[in-house]
Amino acid sequence: MMRISCLDLENDSPCQALKEKGKIVNFIAQNSTKGVIFIFTSIILLTIMIYSQWSVDMSFVRDRTRGGTGPVSHQRQPSGVIPTRIILSCPANTTAAITCRRAPHVSPSQSQSPLPSLSQNTQARHGPSHSPSCPNFFRYIHEDLKPWKSTGITKEMVESAKHFANFRLVIINGKAYLEKYSSPFQTRDVFTIWGILQLLNRYPGRIPDLDLMFNCNDTPLIKMAKYLSTAPPPLFRYCKDETTLDIVFPDWSFWGWAELNIKPWDIFLEEIRNASESLKWKDRAPYAFWKGNTQVAKSRQDLMRCNLSNGHDWNARLFEQNWEKEIADGFKQSNLAKQCTYRYKIYIEGRSWSVSQKYILACNSPTLRVTTSFTDFFSRGLVPGKHYWPISSDHKCKSIKFAVNWGNTHQKQAEYLGKGGSLFTQEELSMENVYDYMLNLLTEYAKLLRYKPTIPEKATNICIESMACRATGLVKDFMMESMVKSVYDFEPCSLPPPFDGKELEEIAYRKDQYFKKVEGMENQGKL
Repeated sequence: MMRISCLDLENDSPCQALKEKGKIVNFIAQNSTKGVIFIFTSIILLTIMIYSQWSVDMSFVRDRTRGGTGPVSHQRQPSGVIPTRIILSCPANTTAAITCRRAPHVSPSQSQSPLPSLSQNTQARHGPSHSPSCPNFFRYIHEDLKPWKSTGITKEMVESAKHFANFRLVIINGKAYLEKYSSPFQTRDVFTIWGILQLLNRYPGRIPDLDLMFNCNDTPLIKMAKYLSTAPPPLFRYCKDETTLDIVFPDWSFWGWAELNIKPWDIFLEEIRNASESLKWKDRAPYAFWKGNTQVAKSRQDLMRCNLSNGHDWNARLFEQNWEKEIADGFKQSNLAKQCTYRYKIYIEGRSWSVSQKYILACNSPTLRVTTSFTDFFSRGLVPGKHYWPISSDHKCKSIKFAVNWGNTHQKQAEYLGKGGSLFTQEELSMENVYDYMLNLLTEYAKLLRYKPTIPEKATNICIESMACRATGLVKDFMMESMVKSVYDFEPCSLPPPFDGKELEEIAYRKDQYFKKVEGMENQGKL
């Protein structure tokens, strides 16, 4: 006779149910000739119930082990519509003219122009419950666009930003038109524009008509002090600080940095996840690591004073990155996914902010973040003590030495801090959220336009064919790897409401208090 045992699972709900059912089964078996049949049937039903219960439990365990602690991310799912493949069609003759033949794909449920707002469209199709809320840092979209909330954005305002911009981008009826003014450093503009084309493919018919100016260089330019009584020119770029009004946008490297052989972000995340798991945190070198170009900023040159020298150890291992030599050697020593061999990683700004921040956070080692006034679109969502450890910009060496000593003394807490930063990059900074940030930002920006965008006289129609078919080498490789391959009827995450003044004050206050607490610990030498 088969026996079902729950000796080790006294409080498990399926087994408890099994015991209760067992009492009933025994009663019936003693009082009816049909008891055997009932027992057999009950066992089958209970087996199905137990399997279902444990299936749910084990799926939860799998999700938790993938991400460690913290909530499991909510992935947006297609609505059930069969996906449409996006095929890059290049002419066989490499000298043949390339034209943009692909018409913009429009969702069957999409209303005719003018396009509805995202919130209206979402509620009409699936209801708000089917669209998870975006990460909290998306709320800064409202802050970035606040200077034009009361005035709106006129064509004159946009064109006044021309002398700051590298290019002008106009989107009309889902098609993109580009007017280029100047070339920025390397291929920043190329991959920024490529990313916007992927957004058009990912969310067909969802990008409203718009007209914008974009600057691809490092330092923010629109000084708040110059526009106290007038609306500033709207200028998109990659970062800002508290004294500037530039509109921050995801940087080009999310789609690849060809000159430095840095792969598209989603591919990098997979590689660094595997690399981090192959070397446990406790087995990594117990020092703080940084490697980079010191020629771009005095703050980085100052950081190098914290290196091991003359017998003085600040717990830092710092290395100069010679990119010219690295390019000549075939990037043998610059694979970022393989630089997770130290317990701590240092982030320090370059000329302003640095794209290196996301790669450092992803390493599963605590990020020692040197205090900076510059922010990109996602770093405003980073919380000290949860995603990074703050390092004083005024006394870097002392702060780094203390942070490493503290982490090596409190290894569980330090390892948890490293996982916090890594989890942020895997979930809140997924490419899915990068595209949703772009979509929400451009949609809110378009709402402010007080004119109907038109195609500039010198602008040309651009598409994935016009960009990728003529590309070569790593530029083409990264374009192919980062290209959106299929069109789904996806719903983006829903944009949270703006901050009120008290919320922003509270965020600033908590961050300041945490910095003071760490500084106090350093001064008292308390580990």
